[in-house]
Amino acid sequence: MSYIFQQARLLNPLQKLDLTGSLKVSCHGSIEAVIFGNETFTASPDDTVINLQGQILVPGLFDMHCHFREPGQEYKETLESGAKAAAAGGFTAVALMPNTKPVIDSPLGVAYIRYHAATLPVDLEVIGAMTVESKGEHLAPFGKFSSCGVTAVSDDGSAVQNSQVMRLAFEYASNFDLLIIQHCEERPLTIGGVMNEGLFSTKLGLKGIPDVSEAITLSRDLLLMRYLEEHKLHDPLTRPRYHVAHISTKASLDLIRQAKRDGLQVTCEVTPHHFTLCDEELFATEKRGNYIMKPPLSSKKNREALLEALADGTIDAIATDHAPHALHEKECPPDQVAFGIIGLETSVGLTITELVDKGVISMKRAIELLSTNPRKIMKLKPIHFAEGEEANFSMIDPDFQWSISPDSLKSKSANSPFLHRSLKGKARGIFHKGKLIDPEKL
Repeated sequence: MSYIFQQARLLNPLQKLDLTGSLKVSCHGSIEAVIFGNETFTASPDDTVINLQGQILVPGLFDMHCHFREPGQEYKETLESGAKAAAAGGFTAVALMPNTKPVIDSPLGVAYIRYHAATLPVDLEVIGAMTVESKGEHLAPFGKFSSCGVTAVSDDGSAVQNSQVMRLAFEYASNFDLLIIQHCEERPLTIGGVMNEGLFSTKLGLKGIPDVSEAITLSRDLLLMRYLEEHKLHDPLTRPRYHVAHISTKASLDLIRQAKRDGLQVTCEVTPHHFTLCDEELFATEKRGNYIMKPPLSSKKNREALLEALADGTIDAIATDHAPHALHEKECPPDQVAFGIIGLETSVGLTITELVDKGVISMKRAIELLSTNPRKIMKLKPIHFAEGEEANFSMIDPDFQWSISPDSLKSKSANSPFLHRSLKGKARGIFHKGKLIDPEKL
């Protein structure tokens, strides 16, 4: 028995491939053959044939910034429900941030995730904590993380404030070629803040979060990287690698551009909610809980800067920062709302609707941002459409019109500002681990 994917648009930026073709995959999950053009495979009675005419077949999408809440807050999300949400969104792999309860700050936590993830339809990459309990005081065991296959560390949600600790993190991580992922936030500036500081926070009477808080921490980190580079204060065989999570301001983007021109190994990601929404939308709605996140929805000027950076290549990846919360944590006074929204099931639709369909980026660039680039940043195995390679791909219908309702969500939580919003483009399934996954049947 084989799976035959007929007449798809095979789009793989890594191979500079964008052609009509068909794939034949064995029941064990390896690609048996690829043909291009209008020719199709002859199917036997035992074969499963999937006609993809008009749809795009791409390397499995990878979200490098997710929160599945397990262990410790399973009432919001579990590894199982999060994996179903990922598969429904077209993702064959996600990376999980370590700020669970307890924090994933040792190999034991990594082992827990991997053990429980073994039977799930998507891969779960584990990001280890940068410091013990993410308190920013003492470094976590980077060497042990590396020995068990972890490729990145982060104190996401709690930026390291101590510059000496951050310097040591750069030096220690470079010895093991670990990627440092930073949630950039100068916390003394943001304490008690609810939304972007500006006209709309003033009108609502809510304490604002100044957008300069992001750039201050980022600037500090880049100065440390330059110092270490100039003085060669790291293993000469490796160099510090640094990734900015959920970037949201023009000031931060300008710093990233300069750092890249200077040759620093720096990358960044943007979320769909930051390139789609701004603080004006939060002001205009009465139910504000699902519009409150960190970093906060920023100004129109900053959103326009994000779109420009997506188009010119400054931004390297799209990541959802999928952050499930229970209803009572969102439907409450704004100053008590939990930060964050879910995003796995709306990511593809928002990317196509807001970026591809509006001419901001091409579909090829979208797949780079959603698949090939984040895998490269995390140093994961690349995906090729070639005979003998493992079949790992996502199927996308770029013209499918839809809107998402709470009842259709696979996540345990429904904290999204995009509920009932009309979108164009949707993942129609994934093939991974030798299995064809139909989102409608999860």
